[in-house]
Amino acid sequence: MFLLVQPSGGKLWRFKYRIDGKEKKLGLGTYPEVSLAAARAARDDARKQLAAGADPSFEKKRAKVRAQASAANKFGDIAREYVEKRTKEGWAEATVAKAEWLFEHFGGNLSRYPVTEIEPADVLAVLRGVEAKGNLETARRLLQFASRVFRHAVATARLGSDPTRDLKGALTAPQPKHHAAIVQPARVGELLRAIEGYEGNYITKYALELAPHVFVRPGELRQATWSEFDFGEAVWTIPAGRMKMRKSHTVPLSRQSVALLKGLREIRGDRPGYVFRSMRTSSRPISENTLNAALRRLGFARLETGAD
Repeated sequence: MFLLVQPSGGKLWRFKYRIDGKEKKLGLGTYPEVSLAAARAARDDARKQLAAGADPSFEKKRAKVRAQASAANKFGDIAREYVEKRTKEGWAEATVAKAEWLFEHFGGNLSRYPVTEIEPADVLAVLRGVEAKGNLETARRLLQFASRVFRHAVATARLGSDPTRDLKGALTAPQPKHHAAIVQPARVGELLRAIEGYEGNYITKYALELAPHVFVRPGELRQATWSEFDFGEAVWTIPAGRMKMRKSHTVPLSRQSVALLKGLREIRGDRPGYVFRSMRTSSRPISENTLNAALRRLGFARLETGAD
């Protein structure tokens, strides 16, 4: 390590080292802004990086890029990006409006912070404030929205993990409202509102969300495979072998259905096989009991969106 004195009089700390047979220099700061002790500490850190096989100059540049990216990836910006993405994928106007309302309600507190700096305690503090006003359902929906935004940040390589993943049990659960079993298409909206609040396994939730859009039997839904879907034509062709009448059946897919399926594929990866795979093994779909148990938690008798 040495102090470089420039013709202008400026003094710069430099650390000279060799890596891959080449001599390189690492800037450690300007004297006297960076003291001798601080420069030595930076030099020691560089030596540790060299010992680990890393290039200190490269690591310094990477840290700078990460810091810049972190500052640019604020929660508010990513939340808007997420809503815009889902809007393009077919979200209904009402759903978009609700998402924007949730963002305004929640984002004002955390929108200016980089997602990499937001801790679970930060999110929980916001939610506790909402709960304190007696708005338990709003707090639950805000948590869901925040989680979706964080998962979008994870999916786009701007965040390591969703900081809200362990917060669901921390909120006070609203009293469940009991509903009769859904047997008429006219009551689909009621079912959708209940499913939106489901806080269990995300694969189960996707299956529940898709069911009212396709009106098929639970077994046909559970055993759906990716190869049966044609997103270009927006159709789902169920093979004869899985139909009660042993005739293939073509189900038209709404924009919302396509968006749901693409959203699930984005999370689970573009892998063949069952759409709603069991969490225990990829060789089996989720069970019918899984769907019905989820509906019972929501106050419904059983999945009855298709004809018997």
